Amino acid sequence: MLYTAHELGYQMMAPARMVAGFGAQFWRSPLNPWASSWLGRTSAAALDVFENATRRYPKPEWGVMDTELNGHAVPVTVETAAARDFCNLLHFKRDAAALAKAKGSTEPDPKVLIVAPLSGHYATLLRGTVEAMLPEHDVFITDWANARMVPMSAGRFDLNDFIDYLIDFHHVIGDMPGERGVHAMAVCQPGPALLSAVSVMAETDDPYRPLSLTIMGSPIDTRKSPTVPNLLSQERSFEWFQRNMIYSVPAPYPGVMRRVYPGFVQLFSFLTMNQDRHTNAHYEYFLDLVKGDGDSTDKHRTFYDEYMSVLDLTEEFYLQTIHEVFQDHSLANGTAMHRGRLIRPEKITDIALMTVEGEKDDISGIGQTQAAHDLCPNIPEDLQLDYIQPGVGHYGVFNGSRWRNEIQPRLKDFIRKAEREIQRDIMLAAE
Repeated sequence: MLYTAHELGYQMMAPARMVAGFGAQFWRSPLNPWASSWLGRTSAAALDVFENATRRYPKPEWGVMDTELNGHAVPVTVETAAARDFCNLLHFKRDAAALAKAKGSTEPDPKVLIVAPLSGHYATLLRGTVEAMLPEHDVFITDWANARMVPMSAGRFDLNDFIDYLIDFHHVIGDMPGERGVHAMAVCQPGPALLSAVSVMAETDDPYRPLSLTIMGSPIDTRKSPTVPNLLSQERSFEWFQRNMIYSVPAPYPGVMRRVYPGFVQLFSFLTMNQDRHTNAHYEYFLDLVKGDGDSTDKHRTFYDEYMSVLDLTEEFYLQTIHEVFQDHSLANGTAMHRGRLIRPEKITDIALMTVEGEKDDISGIGQTQAAHDLCPNIPEDLQLDYIQPGVGHYGVFNGSRWRNEIQPRLKDFIRKAEREIQRDIMLAAE
């Protein structure tokens, strides 16, 4: 009933949003003699804030992209490398001629698979992550589907399927032209799933297993430095999540009757975690509108257009994640299973491992991501790197100036070291 009530609420507010839009135009009209007055600017600003707070935010587009290398602009085309019911694999394909000119060679760059979180936001939340990697990497990203848009005929999607998708995408990328292998990178929530997928690939000696694995701000073991979200998931029973967090998708969405964890519920959780900050941001937005500060208002809109756009998770994926990752800690305990097979990270021996944490992360505390190193004792020490970024919180690990200037350069060097070391090991083995 909550999902239906939420949709009805949007529809009931539609006339008010329309009136607010017309009202803002009226107060800003150059034909309105009061447009530049305090009353006109304040009225228009208030109506804008109301419209932004009550409107529906669609899935953001990647839009027209390009990157820059050695002072040369390189156009980028976003292509679908593989289409699946619950996820598309996107390829940020750089123009070959422009790239060769910028580099001065046609030598291929390392392929990087960025595994975006499936935790309420779209993959475009990692726009800054992608932009920083693009100049010197061939970048792919998982674009997870909104569960309410997937018909029931597509079947279930749980944590096992998530892991299967990641293995499948390694194969898709590995079969593309270019150098051997891929470098896998999990941002936040998918860390346990990616580590599980790589463990399965290592144990089965899968030739498409990645050359390196980077895990950033991820809940590998939430018993270490538990944060407020970690504690809440442990204090409440599994049955509580079943009763209170799962709802049926209403008509007219394609996934009608699918049981989901709604994106708007997750968004409410995000907002209440930092309620004062978001309230102040909207108040500052109102003041900037009154002052006519276009740059500040544009930044606010850009951020919240992304932040307020959310997707639904399937019931089975959400509940399995709560149970396995946040309550049972099955991967950290050595009891995690995939399709009846015990997941054994200790089988990883020839894949470089890097972990990144933020000093002020209030979602994945210090030590939770580092735990991956303890689970992978058979990776040589010179192929392991643990880095804690001072002064950043959760989002600063993969976005912003610290990410661009301090974290990403270390990641770039780590990827290239992994290519040199592991390619050398392969050559020695061949001899």
